[in-house]
Amino acid sequence: MALARDDMDRKIDEHFAFEAADDVEGVLATLTSDVEHDIVGWPSGPTSGREGARGFYETLFSDLADGKVECRKRLYGDQFLIDESLWRGRAPGRPFGLEGRNRPLEFRLLHVIEFAENGDIGRENVWIDLASIIQQLPQSDT
Repeated sequence: MALARDDMDRKIDEHFAFEAADDVEGVLATLTSDVEHDIVGWPSGPTSGREGARGFYETLFSDLADGKVECRKRLYGDQFLIDESLWRGRAPGRPFGLEGRNRPLEFRLLHVIEFAENGDIGRENVWIDLASIIQQLPQSDT
């Protein structure tokens, strides 16, 4: 049975709300137990299962703060959605290996989300505008 758009929106919005609250357990609860979690360019590569995704979120929440996600566009298919968003917040840690120095940061995100039959996220594939992050977090002040 295919999920309705409203159901997909509800689940991804719940996922983003847990991310905004730095709630690792909440985020993981939106994923299937065998989720395929792939943040393109992340050093560990794709992971499997909630515990495999945990490390990414723990690191993310220590590196970024006060994050807000603004959805720009969503495309829908059978059991999947593509979400183009803008993330805004601060970088107190070392996001993506760069010294944040608590500077403001914003970058585009592209999520490709596949849903399991129960409505949870079975695959999360995320593309991050790393070039924009590098421009905003230069590593020297000269």
